[in-house]
Amino acid sequence: MPRYAIGDVQGCHDALRELLAALRFSADRDQLFFVGDLVNRGPQSLQVLRFVRSLGANAHTVLGNHDLHLIARHHDDSLPSRKGDTLDGVLQAPDREALLDWLIARPLAIPDARSASLIVHAGIVPQWSVEDALLQAADASRALQADPKAFLATMYGNKPDRWREDLDDTDRWRFTINVLTRLRYCRADGTLDFKLKDAPDRVKAPWKPWFEHARRSAGTRIVFGHWSTLGLLRRPDLLALDTGCVWGGRLTAADLDDPGAPPVQVACVACQQPGGDA
Repeated sequence: MPRYAIGDVQGCHDALRELLAALRFSADRDQLFFVGDLVNRGPQSLQVLRFVRSLGANAHTVLGNHDLHLIARHHDDSLPSRKGDTLDGVLQAPDREALLDWLIARPLAIPDARSASLIVHAGIVPQWSVEDALLQAADASRALQADPKAFLATMYGNKPDRWREDLDDTDRWRFTINVLTRLRYCRADGTLDFKLKDAPDRVKAPWKPWFEHARRSAGTRIVFGHWSTLGLLRRPDLLALDTGCVWGGRLTAADLDDPGAPPVQVACVACQQPGGDA
C-alpha cells in the first residue's frame, strides 16, 4: 500500500489528477496525505474539495491557512474576499454545506507513527515537543468545531507572538493556528514573525526558519508545505513539499515510507502572480 505526502494543491485540480496518474494512484489501495491548502488561488477549488472528500479514508489532510479562510467565509457571509481569492465556486455550490462540514472536521496535525513523522501545514515552534503540538492542535480543533463563528471571530491576528503556558483560551488557540498554519520564521525563543516570506538565504539573524533552531521536536520528521519560496527540502528530520504549484511551479508528491525514493512532480500552469504568497 503506497503512501504519499502531497504539497499545497491550492485549487489546482488538473495538476492533482495529473500527479495521481503519474503515481499510478489507486483509490482503493493507496493512501494520500495532504499538507493543507487544498483550496484557493487556483481555479478549481470546488473540484479539489469534491475529489479529495470522495476518497474517504484513503485521503488525509491537515487544515492550512487558506482552508481556514474558506471556513471563515462560509460561516460569515459578510467577510470580504481577499486579493487573489478563488473561492466563489465553493461558496455558491449546492453541496457547500456538506463540503464545509467535511473540511472543518479535518485536523490541524496528523501524527504518523509508521514513518515517524508529524504532518502539519506550516511548522511548529522550537519550544513545542510533538506531544505539545498534538495537544494544542486537538484543543484548537475542538473549539473550532464546537462553535465556529465564535472561534473564527477571534482567530485573526499576530498576537500573542510567543508561547506561554498561561495564555488564556482565545490567545492559545490563535497562537496555535498561527504556528501550525502560518509559521515560517521565528527567533530562538519562539517569537514569531509573519512578514518574512523570502527564501532563507535572504533573511538575516536573529530570524531563522523555524526548523533551523534547536527544537524539542527534532527527533520526529516534520512534513509540511506553506512555503513556496523554500521549495522542496528533504532531510532526515524534514520534508517540505510546497513547490509553488499555483505560481507556475510544480505539484509534488513524496513517498512517506521511503525517504530515498525520488519525488514525483508535475508542472502547473501559473494561476497567480508571484509575490502574493500568504
